[in-house]
Amino acid sequence: MADRRLQVFHTVARLLSFTKAAETLHMTQPAVTFQVRQLEEYFDTRLFDRTHNRISLTDAGQVVYQYADRIFDLYSQMENAVKEMTGAISGALVIGASTTIAEYMLPALLGDFKGRYPEVTIHLRVSNSDGIVHMVENNDIDLGVVESPVANKNLVVETCRIDELVVIVPPKHPLATRERVPAGEIAEYPFICREEGSGTREVVTEYFKENEISMNNVQVCMELGSPEAIKGAVEASMGISIVSRATIAKELELGRLVALPVDPPLARPFSFVHQKQKFRQRAMDELLEFARAYCDKNVGDMTPAN
Repeated sequence: MADRRLQVFHTVARLLSFTKAAETLHMTQPAVTFQVRQLEEYFDTRLFDRTHNRISLTDAGQVVYQYADRIFDLYSQMENAVKEMTGAISGALVIGASTTIAEYMLPALLGDFKGRYPEVTIHLRVSNSDGIVHMVENNDIDLGVVESPVANKNLVVETCRIDELVVIVPPKHPLATRERVPAGEIAEYPFICREEGSGTREVVTEYFKENEISMNNVQVCMELGSPEAIKGAVEASMGISIVSRATIAKELELGRLVALPVDPPLARPFSFVHQKQKFRQRAMDELLEFARAYCDKNVGDMTPAN
């Protein structure tokens, strides 16, 4: 509803990149450049300085950006007020999730939400936890769901459920008959871990550190980018690993893997993360409320065993 030129300018100014703005807006870069030039012609002044393949806001650009922020806040307030009166829940939301959450938690949650609010369009982006937090910081997504601590104190972080992590081994592995595995024994076997930036890797590394196990002593034999790849490698007896219990239900049922609690126990929060925006789409508020209720209802699915 807002002036398209202003929307495009605001996105470029926020990201300080015509290329990233084009990707975010699903436009070509020439189209983005054209819209910004149209706005510059309207104000009869440059809004961006372009030097050495980098852009920055001019003084006039800073003023326009500040007013654009206020204008879009007012639009959001207006839309929310009208939808509150009419009861309509619609719009588009962009959700980002780390790999484990996107593959094993969100499909059911988003499917139930879509069933209740069919007029809301949801786009899902998948990355590791570092990538998702970066997208939230850049306002590329409305809501992130991550599996590791978030250091940025300027973001809102809310735990939605607790996830247990367990050691997985093939059925004929020497550890397969154990009830649990002391942390120190994990380092005695070839270990398969997630890639740098993964929330699971960060949590596991911190766990070893807390239990005075140097990563130099862990026999890392492979780094893989998804839970599915890790499970396949463990099934093939290439090493053992630590994964979310939520990711291995099928393999346990079929007897392809054995899951063993670690000693001391290892758990981590799955968390919602978003900007501290005063005004949001009503669809965003409804999704957050729905997700909170869903996590409360299904909390037992990922709660650590005693």
